[in-house]
Amino acid sequence: MNPNDYPQGILFSPELQQQVRDHFCNVDADSYGPRAFFENSGGALRLKACAETAMKVDAHPDCPNRHQKQADIQNSYVEQGYRDIHTIFGTEKGSIITYLSASQVMFNIIGAIAAAIPGKNMVVSVLEHPSGFDSVEYYAERYGLELRVLQSNPATGGIDVSEVERLVDKDTVLLSCMYSCNITGAVNDIPAFVKAARRIKPDIYIVVDAVQHMPHSVVDLENLDIDAMDFAPYKFFGLRGSGIGWVSERCAVLPHNRILCYSKDTWELGSTAPHLFANYTAIVDYVAWLGSQFIQSDNRRELFVEGMHRISLHERALLHRALEGTDELPGLRKIEGVHVQCDNPDLTQRDFILPITFDNMDVTSAVEEYVKRGVYVFERKAPNHYSKRIVESFGLDGVIRVSPIHCNSTEEIDQFLRASAEIAKL
Repeated sequence: MNPNDYPQGILFSPELQQQVRDHFCNVDADSYGPRAFFENSGGALRLKACAETAMKVDAHPDCPNRHQKQADIQNSYVEQGYRDIHTIFGTEKGSIITYLSASQVMFNIIGAIAAAIPGKNMVVSVLEHPSGFDSVEYYAERYGLELRVLQSNPATGGIDVSEVERLVDKDTVLLSCMYSCNITGAVNDIPAFVKAARRIKPDIYIVVDAVQHMPHSVVDLENLDIDAMDFAPYKFFGLRGSGIGWVSERCAVLPHNRILCYSKDTWELGSTAPHLFANYTAIVDYVAWLGSQFIQSDNRRELFVEGMHRISLHERALLHRALEGTDELPGLRKIEGVHVQCDNPDLTQRDFILPITFDNMDVTSAVEEYVKRGVYVFERKAPNHYSKRIVESFGLDGVIRVSPIHCNSTEEIDQFLRASAEIAKL
């Protein structure tokens, strides 16, 4: 199926929605009480199966590659985890990188490319998370390269392909752009960016930050001619404590920190944490289970893709409800005093991240009012380093970021809309 054929999305059935919610920890309440958790761009609701791996697997002291049976079991978690990372990325090619965070992944990849590839400039988007923007800026300064910045489109909240065509030239070392903006939810047309950049410079290195996009939609590296991508498992229903990267075959052999007895395309350093690899498998198990509710297949990737398509469609339907409301509740577009920023009408080009503002109060005060009403959201504003560059590119000083995921329900969307209407009248 093609999710773009359903511009308003498709909700899960009530029965499936409940089964989905049953897979997650603290889905509608935690030890402090009930709440609607709409802050999944900062953390994420996580799978019970992922949380269980920490105790089930990490409680064992055994290290892989020893002689006892327990070591073989630990090693099996690691081997399956690597296979499932490739399943998530949609390719068997290239090399996998694991660090403590996706930010570490990004800095190491950008640093390796900048050090090895000749050129005069590096191109990065204004919308990048600091791990992407700051790494490019740091290495551009270190190696005497011009820093070029793709500017945003305030109407869509993303980057237009014309910006790539404007800034990339035959002397560009790399192009770095996130798949979707972590403040507006705008999905950048990465295939078009790749085509435009390689038309100008065929051997340019292209790096994509997929941290925010990966939990919402399918990534298919087999059909995407890039050199590196990263994601964060803790924002993809999993555990904190690791960041995952993928590098192409030519990028993998660039000089980088490595254990010298291993092959030149190996980036892994030190002992593995088997429970984290079991956690990656738990993520794929869950998404494949969801896909199996709609199609029959023995192919793990096919089930995973179908599951991600269904996640995209359910979230799009929730997004449509949040924007347009119901017969009983006005949506955000219809509540006086509320503004949806960067409100691209094409929902197929948006992940479910909503930037909103109120006429009657600043964004921090509004977030506090939401929390009083049991809805957890967050403000992204200047002068915070993680927000300033992005929100100011849209002519704003801050927004309230609303970021549900697919295990959130229509009832929670309605709770959020009622809270929004109340706050707008304060």
